[in-house]
Amino acid sequence: MKLSEVKHNDPLVITKVLGHGSFRKRITEMGFIRGNEVRVIKSSPFNGPSEFKILNYNITLRKSEADLIEVVPLNEFDKSTNGNFEGTIDRNIDLVNQSERTRTINIALVGNPNCGKTTLFNFISGSKEKVGNYSGVTVDIHKATFKAKGYTFNFYDLPGTYSLTAYSKEEIFVRKFIYEQTPDIVINVLDSTNLERSLFLTTQLIDMDLRTIIALNMFDELEKNKLTLDKDELAKLLGIPIIPTVSSKGQGIDSLVEKVIEVFEGKDKISRHIHINYGKELENSLKTIRAKVREDKPITDKISSRFLAIKLIEKDNQILELLSKYSNFDEIKRTTAKEIKKIELLENDDSETVITNAKYSFVTGALKETYKNPLKEKKTRSEQIDSLLTNRYLGFPIFTALLFFMFWTTFTVGAYPMDWIDLGVTAFGDFVHTTLPHGMLNDLLVDGIINGAGSVLVFLPNILILFFFISLLEGSGYMARAAFIMDTIMHKFGLHGRSFIPMIMGFGCNVPAILATRSMRNRGDRILTMLIIPFMSCSARLPVYILIISAFFQKNQALILIGLYAAGIVFAFLTAQILNKTVFKNKETPFVMELPTYRLPTFRNVMYHMWDKTKHYLKKIGTIILLGVVIVWALEYFPRETEKSAKFEKQIETITQNNTLGELEKKEQINELQYKLEADRLVNSYIGRIGVFIEPLMRPLGFDWKMSIAVIAGLPAKEIVVSTMGVLYQSPDDETTVNLQKKLQDEKYESGPRMGQNIFTSASALAFLIFILIYFPCIGVVATIKNESGSWKWAAFAVFYTTGLAWIAAFIVYNIANLIV
Repeated sequence: MKLSEVKHNDPLVITKVLGHGSFRKRITEMGFIRGNEVRVIKSSPFNGPSEFKILNYNITLRKSEADLIEVVPLNEFDKSTNGNFEGTIDRNIDLVNQSERTRTINIALVGNPNCGKTTLFNFISGSKEKVGNYSGVTVDIHKATFKAKGYTFNFYDLPGTYSLTAYSKEEIFVRKFIYEQTPDIVINVLDSTNLERSLFLTTQLIDMDLRTIIALNMFDELEKNKLTLDKDELAKLLGIPIIPTVSSKGQGIDSLVEKVIEVFEGKDKISRHIHINYGKELENSLKTIRAKVREDKPITDKISSRFLAIKLIEKDNQILELLSKYSNFDEIKRTTAKEIKKIELLENDDSETVITNAKYSFVTGALKETYKNPLKEKKTRSEQIDSLLTNRYLGFPIFTALLFFMFWTTFTVGAYPMDWIDLGVTAFGDFVHTTLPHGMLNDLLVDGIINGAGSVLVFLPNILILFFFISLLEGSGYMARAAFIMDTIMHKFGLHGRSFIPMIMGFGCNVPAILATRSMRNRGDRILTMLIIPFMSCSARLPVYILIISAFFQKNQALILIGLYAAGIVFAFLTAQILNKTVFKNKETPFVMELPTYRLPTFRNVMYHMWDKTKHYLKKIGTIILLGVVIVWALEYFPRETEKSAKFEKQIETITQNNTLGELEKKEQINELQYKLEADRLVNSYIGRIGVFIEPLMRPLGFDWKMSIAVIAGLPAKEIVVSTMGVLYQSPDDETTVNLQKKLQDEKYESGPRMGQNIFTSASALAFLIFILIYFPCIGVVATIKNESGSWKWAAFAVFYTTGLAWIAAFIVYNIANLIV
């Protein structure tokens, strides 16, 4: 029967995996091979993907994918027909003392996603890399250097990967780094509670003939869950020393560093070169292919010939491309094809699957005598939590409620420290204004730098709160559940379920969200996700939202804010639907994703994450925003004289010398003339002329020239929108940013048919918010799309499409809102 037809929780055994290509390759590497047990846990909301348990971890598959897996009840499976454990082949090669050659040790950290690898990297190196409990957090290679015990250690944190097959960008990154950079030591980080799954990657590292150390991470969870492991016996079998670690608490780190030195110096008694014994027939085929590969010895000094032979049997296109320039390439291909045909006839299965089966047979055999899990049949803590959080009926409402609470807290709680910072900015501006003599420098510091940059700085608490929640979602493992819950909706719009993780990350910053698309296998999925991520309201837009919502939508502020975030998602889905039916036709990628164990994020990691984003935000305020503020201020400040300036100044002088007027009346008339003088100077300034020039284009949206300028100023970074408004909306009697909301509320048309009417109405404010939500991604996002897609074509499309859509959407919203209001 098919796995998709099973509705209960009884144990089943896999008998066959159908399908072909990347799906078959990935699903078998994740443990879906003949003889492995699998359980059906539950279906997701909206009759979406189902959750299965295999090799003591949980994975999600759509019905169409579960249709390709054949199973039988446990009592009907004949175990005697399953693969056998053949053990290892010792090579009896002494380890070289490399310390005689160099005192620098290059170390690569390799491991599955969610194994705590980056947390370990942070503790070892004192680095502050982002940590999250889902696949795709480390999307590039990070390096940290430190000195200890007479050595210089270069640690490289490689992307989390389940395998060294050329399936995803992450796997290609890891494999290319290993054979191009040839690290001295590889630290293979394993999840102690999920050894059978984790050790598959270890078998590939053994095939590559690397000096390896296993960091048995989350060892405290292994002990707490009453799992038993004879790590010394397992280490002897693998020829790899094993060091227990708890990376979240920094336990075992010193022992790990000491073991690195021992292995580097060739003194460790466990380390030895071994080959996994794949059985007589496979070993004969490997020997034949290796002989051909080693004839010219083209790259075998860097890459193990055995690893190359195994990958050739697995029909790995990357390896074929690597060998294509060799003089005997045709012979290698002929020999490989002959051996593959022999293996497939003998085993009655695809050669890739035969290799995978042999690896899992080795892993199962190695753990049979060394690892015991007495609670295997019981529900894990994560499954108990998921029975509520990913419940078929409650999962989506709970997810929606969490998002509402996140945004409500961001808005409500953030208001208090926001007011404190605002008061501080105001006090500092007043101090500078009264201390320095009046003139251009005073105006630059107060009206430009303090008011402009301060108007952005004031929203720092809201940014911090938002990133705090995103850190919790990432670190706990719930982010992967969000993808599980949302896959059905995503799939209807032509998006992959995994697209939801970068989309949620986009609420923090679009740039790392676009980088996170590297974890997606299909190029079409990757580019499509990149193009819709700019619709996610990043933290740079949040200050604009809060400013406008606070000024014009005092009621239901949280709902308006959530509505903007939801509108971004809707525009993303509609865009995906359009592109999926035009540009990315016939694109279908399997939804195969691990649901990691729930873990309580450590205070250290959450603080690191928040500080990293805070540092980035403050750095932006001190660099690009400050530069933008000064440019906007200069364009607004010059020229100082207009055709009407002399006229207004003469009128002010006449009133000043008029002794028939009372002091109060005289002051009122002078203030009115000074306001008109400033308004005339502003509209004739350089920035005013630019605004007046583009105003006809923006007028149908309810925007005046100042709003138009604010929009243009936000092209480098959206935070500059607020700082620009802080500079533009000045008045002679109030030069601080604290009353910016009041200034927007009081701003009126100075001329034209609407003279005297408010510029900002509920309709124009809403249109302004929609325009800010959609238009022109910031420069950093455009550059990242270009780099990740490999073409300016997609970056240009993102710029023109989003800006055009923003104008249309804002026009519709403005006119509909005017009809309603």
